[in-house]
Amino acid sequence: MISGGFSLILLLIAVIIIIFATGKWKINAFVVLIMISFIYGLCIGLPAVDVIKAIKDGFGGTLASIGIVIIAGTIMGYILEKTGAALSMTKAILKIVGKDQAPLAMNIAGYITSIPVFCDSGYVILTPLNRALSVETGKSMSIMAIALATGLYATHTMVPPTPGPLAAASALSADLGTVILYGLIAAVPSALSGWVWANFIGKKYDIKPEVEESYSHLIEKYGKLPNTFMSFLPLLLPILLILLKSVSAFPSMPLGSKESKLYIFINFIGDPVTALMLGVVVSLFLVKKSELGEAVDKWMGHGIKDAAIIIAITAAGGSFGKILQLSPMVDFIKINLGGLNLGIFLPFLIAAALKTAQGSSTVAIITTSAILAPALGPLGLDPALTAVVIGAGSMVVSHANDSYFWVVSQFSNMPVNTAYKIYTSATAIEGCVAFVACFIINFFI
Repeated sequence: MISGGFSLILLLIAVIIIIFATGKWKINAFVVLIMISFIYGLCIGLPAVDVIKAIKDGFGGTLASIGIVIIAGTIMGYILEKTGAALSMTKAILKIVGKDQAPLAMNIAGYITSIPVFCDSGYVILTPLNRALSVETGKSMSIMAIALATGLYATHTMVPPTPGPLAAASALSADLGTVILYGLIAAVPSALSGWVWANFIGKKYDIKPEVEESYSHLIEKYGKLPNTFMSFLPLLLPILLILLKSVSAFPSMPLGSKESKLYIFINFIGDPVTALMLGVVVSLFLVKKSELGEAVDKWMGHGIKDAAIIIAITAAGGSFGKILQLSPMVDFIKINLGGLNLGIFLPFLIAAALKTAQGSSTVAIITTSAILAPALGPLGLDPALTAVVIGAGSMVVSHANDSYFWVVSQFSNMPVNTAYKIYTSATAIEGCVAFVACFIINFFI
């Protein structure tokens, strides 16, 4: 087998290939990650049989740990969209902050919506409401767009069960409840920094929305909206259950010993698979009786189809990670990087570099997690916080090679040069603010 230093150089070449293949040449990330796993494994001197075994083990292990969770989260997100629950949640937030604070309302709505829903989809789902509020309140679409986009982006990159941070938690063997807790905390100042920036920079650009329906008509379109509590419940219940499981595992054992019935029950319902499936069941109570048949057939089928691509890419990242664990690079990093004392700044830098270069936050998160997982202990990094820090880095920055950049700009009637000035800059700010939040959290753990 080759030396650790040379294997690290090969890793750098592999990452560059991933960036160009997925970003510039537009090759599907699944194919790229699997092919790179083969090539890297053979180049570092692993026997061919071991390369195949590692790819299979990494792929299967990732599927086993988060496959069901991703599918359940995608189904739940689609049901929230189709039933009008996303609109109901936003309406409730508007009642609290008022129409004068419509950008803040959309920022908060984005923060909540993007926990189970991809930010691209969340932006499309909430855009009709965002445009209608822009007209009704007289706020420029530039302000409304950035406020919504940054709210969605914060939880998309840092809070499971969104696939990126979920994959990071799995790759780093981090406690999922702790990742959710840290992610939710770090995402608050991150999202709000986007809202502040939207109000500061957005007012310089007057962008008119193209509105087909007013806010009132949008409400009428769905008829009677789902109950506010029931609209929030499918999102909040799984998160609370997963967090409760993490609390039960505290050294003080606050919910009883591991042999107690309460502890066993909490660990059963707090498992991400159980919690997310319960979220799906609860979301079905939002569906009208006349649409229930369509919901359990077509809506769920649509969610599963959407999840398939995400799962394939995530599992391919698991294959790459398994190959990296067998690389001599691991010992090299232990010996050489452990003494640099970069701390949590290292995962942030790697993720930010990958994100800026190739565009996909999910690919940046998966690749960074795979690189760091083998050397997490020697580098002195907390697994849960590292997962969130990687998510923070994966926000810096969104530009023309990122599909979300085009979703935000095109759905908001925003010229590309304006999008660079007000949206790309916003992602840099909120990513850095998220890192600062993680840096502060690091002092308390």
